[in-house]
Amino acid sequence: MIPVLKKIALGLLALLLLVLGVGAVWEQLAQRAAARRFPPPGKLVDIGGRKIQLDCRGSGSPTVVLIHGLDGGGALSWSAVHDSIARTTRTCAYSRAGIMWSDPTPAFTPVGVVEDLHAALTAGGERAPFVLVGHSLGGPINLLFTKRYGDEVAGLVMVDATHPEQFIRFKQIGISTENIAVRALEVAGALSWTGVVRLLTGQGKPMPNQPLDAARAQSAWAPRAIRGAITEMHALHAILAEAAGARNLGDRPLVVLTAMKPMSAGERRTAGITEEQAQAQKKMWLEMHQEETRWSTAGRQVVLPDASHYIQFDRPDVVIAAVADVVAAVRGGGR
Repeated sequence: MIPVLKKIALGLLALLLLVLGVGAVWEQLAQRAAARRFPPPGKLVDIGGRKIQLDCRGSGSPTVVLIHGLDGGGALSWSAVHDSIARTTRTCAYSRAGIMWSDPTPAFTPVGVVEDLHAALTAGGERAPFVLVGHSLGGPINLLFTKRYGDEVAGLVMVDATHPEQFIRFKQIGISTENIAVRALEVAGALSWTGVVRLLTGQGKPMPNQPLDAARAQSAWAPRAIRGAITEMHALHAILAEAAGARNLGDRPLVVLTAMKPMSAGERRTAGITEEQAQAQKKMWLEMHQEETRWSTAGRQVVLPDASHYIQFDRPDVVIAAVADVVAAVRGGGR
């Protein structure tokens, strides 16, 4: 009986190795196809031995800089609003290190993330003044960039931005930053070379108002981008700790956009929280964004009961209008 079981085990192991080998070859071929089919929009700029994807469109001053959140979409996270904003002023989106077309960094740090952005803008020939538009994690990056390069920042827009203390406060209502989704992301990243991430993402289902080509490009590059997103996730608490000391935005025009659409039952299950916790979290989210509004003496908040975290896809009109308001204020105030 034991020899038979050993043969079965060896057979299953051989089958597993075969499947992994086929998957690895398929993934390599798919990566080459993605590079041909979905080249980087804009250009790859050299920032000193590494290249960052930078996509700048339109003309006029100030230059709007679109800073994506902690996800694999990079510059494509702004695909529903980029062209519209660029019709009125120069507008740049980019992908951080390790995301989409950008080369990874050996060490993702709070200082490094803003130096990468500044180096990319400089290498790309872009000039201040800048209006920073940050989604989610892009909000703390807004703060860090302003602290380091304040003379170049004329205004800001926070798009459902992460608050530096949000995870500390969420723990007060029993919500942990560690959940099944985070662990699943790490496992998927570790297995991305096998083709499993590509298999799961498929052809790429677009979000509301997202161009189909952008969704497909994001899906095609997901096995690479997921590793960059995991690197950022591991540095998240360090970034937030640094951003906590960078909240003074002076009198710069500031618009804070707050998504208040209730979480669905599926989203609550994924996050591992109850309906009561979800409601408490939303209340806390609103209060933290009210705080963000006060970080500038010229801040105002827009609350969106019909928008999820990705406001730029659910309500692109609101993001476009908020950026236009800040640009107009900068032009009128001479910043």
